[in-house]
Amino acid sequence: MTRWTLSWPRSLTRRRSDRRESPREGEDLGDLLARLPQDARLAALTHTSWTENRIESYERLALLGDRVLGLAVASELYRDFPDLDAGQLTKIFNQAVSGSSCAEVGRDLGIPEMLIEAEPDDPNGSRTSAELLLEGERPLPEMTEAMIGSCFLEFGYEVTAAAVARSFRPQVERVKGTLTDFKSALQESLARHGQNAVYEVVATTGPPHQRTYEVVVMLDGREIGRGSGRSKKAAGQQAARQGLEEIAG
Repeated sequence: MTRWTLSWPRSLTRRRSDRRESPREGEDLGDLLARLPQDARLAALTHTSWTENRIESYERLALLGDRVLGLAVASELYRDFPDLDAGQLTKIFNQAVSGSSCAEVGRDLGIPEMLIEAEPDDPNGSRTSAELLLEGERPLPEMTEAMIGSCFLEFGYEVTAAAVARSFRPQVERVKGTLTDFKSALQESLARHGQNAVYEVVATTGPPHQRTYEVVVMLDGREIGRGSGRSKKAAGQQAARQGLEEIAG
C-alpha cells in the first residue's frame, strides 16, 4: 500500500524558541492558529493513514493537547467558581472538555476545512479521505486537541492556556447554566448531533402515598442512564445525569 510521508522539522517536538510570550488580551485559539506556522498546523492534521511513520501523525500532539486543555479548563473553573464543590466542578469539567465539546470548538476554528485543504494527493486511493475522517466521532476532537498541543509547543503554556480557556468558555457557561437541570442539559447536548433521548418509567414501588419511581433514559434503543426518586421528575433527572456522564465518555 502506498503511503505518504508528510514531514516537518524535528524541532516541533520541543519549543521552537526560548522566548516567553505573555497572553494577549482577548486572544483565543483562532488567533493562535492564525499565527501558528504551517508545518505546526500540518502536524496536527496528519492522520495515521497519511504517513508511513505513525509517530508523525497527530496522535502524540493530541495526547499533549488533551493535558493542556484539561489543566487550562480546570484552572479556570477553580478560579471562576469558588462557591462550587469538587463534585459540581467535575460535572462541568467533564462536559466542557468532552469529545462533543472539542468537536464543536474544532468546527468553530475551521479545523474541518483545514483538514480537507491538507489532504495529500492519492493516486491509488489507499489513504482515508478527509471527508470520511470527518464522519467519524474521534478525528475532529482529537485534531482539535492536537492543535492545542501544537500551540503549546509554539507559544508556551501561559499563552495557550489563556486562549484555550477563552475558546472553551461558552462550553463551560452552557454546562453551568444547566447544572441542576440534567434533562435539559442532556437534550441540548444530543440535539447538536440530531439525536433525542426517550424516558421510560420501568418500575413503580411502594404504597400510593409513598411511591418510588425508576426511570431509564434511552438513546437509539440503548439505555444510557437510570435513576430513581419519589417523583417521575426526580427519577428522570437522575437518569439524565447518568446519561450525560455516559455520552461525555
